[in-house]
Amino acid sequence: MTTTTLKEPVRGDSTGAAAPEQRRRPGRIRRIGLPYLLLLPALLLELLVHLVPMVIGIVMSFKELTQFYIRDWGTAPWTGFGNYKVSVDFDAPVGKALLHSFFVTVGFTLLSVGLCWLIGTTAAIYMQDTFRGRGLLRALFLVPYALPVYAAVITWVFMFQHDNGLVNHVLHDQLHITDKRSFWLIGDNSFWALLITHVWKGWPFAFLIVMAGLQNIPKELYEAAALDGAGMLQQIRRITLPSLRPVNQVLVLVLFLWTFNDFNTPYVLFGKAAPEAADLISVHIYQASFVTWNFGTGSAMSVLLLLFLLVVTGVYLVFTSRGRRTGDV
Repeated sequence: MTTTTLKEPVRGDSTGAAAPEQRRRPGRIRRIGLPYLLLLPALLLELLVHLVPMVIGIVMSFKELTQFYIRDWGTAPWTGFGNYKVSVDFDAPVGKALLHSFFVTVGFTLLSVGLCWLIGTTAAIYMQDTFRGRGLLRALFLVPYALPVYAAVITWVFMFQHDNGLVNHVLHDQLHITDKRSFWLIGDNSFWALLITHVWKGWPFAFLIVMAGLQNIPKELYEAAALDGAGMLQQIRRITLPSLRPVNQVLVLVLFLWTFNDFNTPYVLFGKAAPEAADLISVHIYQASFVTWNFGTGSAMSVLLLLFLLVVTGVYLVFTSRGRRTGDV
């Protein structure tokens, strides 16, 4: 007699497949969350160093915070948008001085960014050719950028001295270009002294970024262009600059933000009171806050500067991304 044994349906496939999947999910979550966990201390420090002072500065901009409330600034009376109205009243002395400083900063930024980009790009393209001493020359080009700001700028302070400075010695005593020794740290010449110092300090950064971007351009493109009879200028125009467009978009934005906010260079070059021709907005806000002891107005100017830079950055990113999409199409 034959007996038939009934067996339960095998469910090991479905259950066995689900169990490892459930076991893998926590491991995957841990792997994904580990980078964010490692970034958490840096993020907290970033918030502590930047975000908290920014929030306090915004709160201070709505207070009538003068030297009488420095000891306990929380007790300063609220003034609403009074500090902002004083800052943007361009018919009053405070607003008129801020507007003048803004125009000086815009002109200085455009010239400095343009010259830094031009000099840095030219030097980077020139350094692509192989020749003896190229490594040493690259290292020398980066010296101004590697020097501390104080050491670099204070050197130019001595060079711009009226009586025994190197600039007047070369221009007046040796080359006889000027009729008399010039005052470079006061008057209208202070703008050009500031521009020269800042460009000398900033163009190696553009050189470094552009030189890194040039490494990603295939040499076959230049070889094919040379076979087609394209000269050096045509290769730069048709190959180099279009290939460097993404790099240049970021580079110009970074240079603009750094230059517009630069405080160290004019402060070391001129001290607390910058000449009117070189009155950058960063130094102007410092004077409005720490010289006149009107921290409420100075904070309002800082917030206005922040809003301006945010708007300019947003518009720039929109236009550059639109141009990038148009070029891709």
